[in-house]
Amino acid sequence: MAREKDADATVRGKPAHHPGTEAKGPTRAVVIVPVLTRHQRNDDETNRPRLMRSADARHDEAVGLARAINLDLIHTAVVTVNDPRPATLLGSGKVAEFAEIVKEGHAEVVVVDHPLTPVQQRNLEKELNAKVLDRTGLILEIFGERARTKEGTLQVELAHLNYQKGRLVRSWTHLERQRGGAGFLGGPGETQIESDRRQLQEKIIKLKQELETVRRTRDLHRAKRRKVPFPVVAIVGYTNAGKSTLFNRLTGADVLAQDMLFATLDPTLRRVRLPHGTPIILSDTVGFISDLPTHLIAAFRATLEEVVEADLVLHLRDISDPDTAAQAEDVERILADLGVDAGDAKRVIEVWNKIDRLDEGNRTRLLADGADANKAPPIAVSAVTGEGIDGLKAIIETRMAGELEDLTVTIEPAQFGLVDWLYRNGDVVSRSDNDDGSATISLKATQSAREEIENRLRRKNNG
Repeated sequence: MAREKDADATVRGKPAHHPGTEAKGPTRAVVIVPVLTRHQRNDDETNRPRLMRSADARHDEAVGLARAINLDLIHTAVVTVNDPRPATLLGSGKVAEFAEIVKEGHAEVVVVDHPLTPVQQRNLEKELNAKVLDRTGLILEIFGERARTKEGTLQVELAHLNYQKGRLVRSWTHLERQRGGAGFLGGPGETQIESDRRQLQEKIIKLKQELETVRRTRDLHRAKRRKVPFPVVAIVGYTNAGKSTLFNRLTGADVLAQDMLFATLDPTLRRVRLPHGTPIILSDTVGFISDLPTHLIAAFRATLEEVVEADLVLHLRDISDPDTAAQAEDVERILADLGVDAGDAKRVIEVWNKIDRLDEGNRTRLLADGADANKAPPIAVSAVTGEGIDGLKAIIETRMAGELEDLTVTIEPAQFGLVDWLYRNGDVVSRSDNDDGSATISLKATQSAREEIENRLRRKNNG
């Protein structure tokens, strides 16, 4: 049984770029979301059932992914698959039905929101007479368009070549052309396939060497940051959870933030001074997603090392999304793959974003449900309105620099150069200028700031 939805055919913009395709207008596409009734995903570590998303949520995410590369959607459908076919995944009746839709709508691309084997992809392209992208291929296309830095471009290209290597079922003369639909299926045969595979392998080796050079450069940058002991705070979360919006709110930057899956890809780092003067480096990372292709995880490991190296990780969740629990589970699984324990309350803070979209009743209920005696309570914020941001900053500063302490220091006339530093790195409560020219200052400062004040005064006295 298929549940079909009328696609908004008014999506316009730059057509998705597919090598070997000379598109003159928006690329017309059909999106198919197979729901396998007997398919139960289990956690690789615990072998426990994983949270499954609703069919509507999967449909909306697939549509969002397709629109992320400006595909013009002429038809979308959720298809229940009781018995997956090894040759085409879908039953023959459904394949024939979609072939007619593709023909009538002059669609050039069919997106299947499910991993396809090379054989299934090839057979579907033959039957549908259109290029077929599975979930992995679609995410690779999005990443290819989003990458801006040299490192990001290299990582996407490496992932794409590794994905493509297993799908050389026919041949072509130049590798600029991906395996396409009708018109690209002919070729001289196995000898050319072997040649293409050798070319791919040579490109993969070259890309790995270039990425190793980039990785060494990134390691040098990390080493320099360690010399200037600024703690690193990384924001992670499911794609479209609001990471870039929160990053902009905390830093005053203008990183691209749109209601779009994978709006930003390359990591961004900014220096931030917290309310009581503690400096940190804030890192905005690529969004995670369900069933993230293994090629991408491997290729982006260098970028994701920013998360591994971080002193504190903010796990940002879109608490207004009905599938927020399943999304959180996917993020936690990827963090575990990177060696980060999402349950470590000392290192990971769970931040619930978009609370402005909830009514008071739902907000209270969710916060009560989120209270767990075994871990720190989540921090509720709205990156758009700014609600809860001050509290989040205070918690980050406490984690990074310790609790606030009440201090009273007397600054001798020869030490007055420290006064400005005290105002910038503490909360000055009062100041008294004494008859001998000294000043007595009462302030609130973090533990690390108190230690720094004591060290500076000691150096001044010894000097």
